[in-house]
Amino acid sequence: MNTPKRYTVTTALPYTNGPIHIGHLAGVYVPADIYVRYLRLTGNDVAFIGGSDEHGVPITIKAKNEGVTPQDIVDKYHAIIKKSFEDFGITYDNYSRTSAPIHHETASEFFKTLYDKGEFIEESTEQLYDAEANQFLADRFVVGTCPKCGNEESYGDQCEACGTSHNATDLINPKSALTGNTPTLKETKHWFLPLDKHEAFLKEWILEGHKKDWKPNVYGQVKSWIDDGLRPRAVTRDLDWGIPVPVEGGEGKVLYVWFDAPIGYISSTKEWAAREGKDWEPYWKDKDTKLVHFIGKDNIVFHCIIFPAMLKAEGSYIMPDNVPANEFLNLEGNKLSTSKNWAVWLPEYLEEFPGQQDVLRYVLTANAPETKDNDFTWKDFQARNNNELVAIFGNFINRVVVLTNKYYEGIVPTPNSLEAVDEETLAAVKAYPDVISSSIERYRFREAGQELMNLARLGNKYLADAEPWKVIKVDEERTKTIMYVALQIASALATLSEPFLPFTSEKLKNILNLNTEATNWNEVKTKDVLLSAGHKIGKAELLFSKIEDETIQKQLDKLEASKKANEAANKAVEPQKDTITFDDFTKLDLRVGTIIEAEKMPKAKKLLVLKVDTGIDVRTIVSGIAESFKPEDIIGRQVTVLVNLAPRALRGVESEGMILMTENAEGKLVFVNPDEANIPNGLTIS
Repeated sequence: MNTPKRYTVTTALPYTNGPIHIGHLAGVYVPADIYVRYLRLTGNDVAFIGGSDEHGVPITIKAKNEGVTPQDIVDKYHAIIKKSFEDFGITYDNYSRTSAPIHHETASEFFKTLYDKGEFIEESTEQLYDAEANQFLADRFVVGTCPKCGNEESYGDQCEACGTSHNATDLINPKSALTGNTPTLKETKHWFLPLDKHEAFLKEWILEGHKKDWKPNVYGQVKSWIDDGLRPRAVTRDLDWGIPVPVEGGEGKVLYVWFDAPIGYISSTKEWAAREGKDWEPYWKDKDTKLVHFIGKDNIVFHCIIFPAMLKAEGSYIMPDNVPANEFLNLEGNKLSTSKNWAVWLPEYLEEFPGQQDVLRYVLTANAPETKDNDFTWKDFQARNNNELVAIFGNFINRVVVLTNKYYEGIVPTPNSLEAVDEETLAAVKAYPDVISSSIERYRFREAGQELMNLARLGNKYLADAEPWKVIKVDEERTKTIMYVALQIASALATLSEPFLPFTSEKLKNILNLNTEATNWNEVKTKDVLLSAGHKIGKAELLFSKIEDETIQKQLDKLEASKKANEAANKAVEPQKDTITFDDFTKLDLRVGTIIEAEKMPKAKKLLVLKVDTGIDVRTIVSGIAESFKPEDIIGRQVTVLVNLAPRALRGVESEGMILMTENAEGKLVFVNPDEANIPNGLTIS
């Protein structure tokens, strides 16, 4: 297909069991939005389709934990997620949800079509069952050891450590996520999609047909799966939350979430078409349509093997032209984790960085995990904002607008004869749309974003070399030409920045008063004049603002607090020691004492030599607390002392007792003290 008549672009449906974080944005939604905005600017017919996945097992688990219904959970998070996408300028033509009636109807019809065609295998198999919970354990209700990489916390459908997909019965040492019990096997009937039946087609379509144009990380994962041999995959589950299996014998069962979720793209397209008075079918069934799925690393198998096998079995749908999946984004060197609150949540970001959506979009694009996992750090976020968006893009625009208002009261000047440098600069500007297009169309959004910044660099260099602020003192006519050329660059930036920095683009168009002279992508490379002489622009406004160190430190402090909270929550509690009798306990003589002297033990890293007033006497106690306390800081501290411990020589100093200590969440030693103040030394503790 050389020139598509239309595009259908989909994004992975996020689970509605929590808000969206930067990993989701970087991996799927910003790249997709850049692509779609570019397609629209180049005059293409596009259906940009998304929605919420509301039937996953994680949703039922969250509902159980919170004591609410699954519908309560999905209603809450669907609204939060949808608003986050709107706030960050993700321009869906339709954002639906899999709990919508049109989706239940579409998914049921799809299943029934395959069922009537005899495309399923119906089998009674043994599945994992939790007797205490009295239910079969669907994928995410099971945790065990991955049979491929040995990860001990693999889910029943997929290992998040190595990305391998498998069945729950493949896990080693499986445990129920509901009760922690070891499940048993119990017979149940399900319908299976025979992936092996479509193996030859998938080999030809992907391994031969897309060897050169699909991303290596996508192609490699698909090839590995096919090389291992495809097997039938169950498309139903024993659950009470989801789309009921619409055939006889399906009572008490629902469609597997990974069967129904991708059909959500189709139902969302139907919803959009009905609202807009369009025919949905060409967007899914016409060979002149280009279908592109934007997904994350963990969804590759489902979009490149299972969903295509479903479409092939149905018979009337086109295959995706590309599935440009990204790898994972880490945060400050650690894997993003919802459960551990190791994330940057979009609603929180907007509260703390109001009006700075484009900064995050830009940084996530510049650091996107396109071919390998990448790391987001707050220091890099700050540096890219201050050194690129502020110092390059924002600085150029500000100088152009300020000088135009200063010299010409905001009127675009009429140029005189162009010098060679002017012609070369304008020719370079005209080349940028094709350069950026080439990167976008090959799904290289990092590269495309940097080319946009190179255009801003071109503008800065042109101004710096031309020095209109000096030239105007000696040659006013030459200055007009310089500023005219600079304004053409600014106008090109206003258009070409839209896919990457939509809020900035809109603001810049308002500054340049381009609302009535909107320029599309192709005009930047074909028109000689983007901003006509005599056109009046507005006053200067800062497009970006510098981010200070203290702002970044607050974010780092938040993450550090999350890390400490996780450490405290996960800190292993030592098991109870052997039982003792009351008589054993009464042998311990615990007294309140006060440290009256403290000094470091020579040549010993951990030891302090203390003089302690026990109320009975003043005695020497050697304690291994030097790494947690300075000697001068603990003089006068009340402590709990075991006074009848047999003396022991430590590095030549006889220690006569022991001070009671424990550790806090950070592993630092703390004294076990009486709560009441002014307790006399020598009182016994019992």
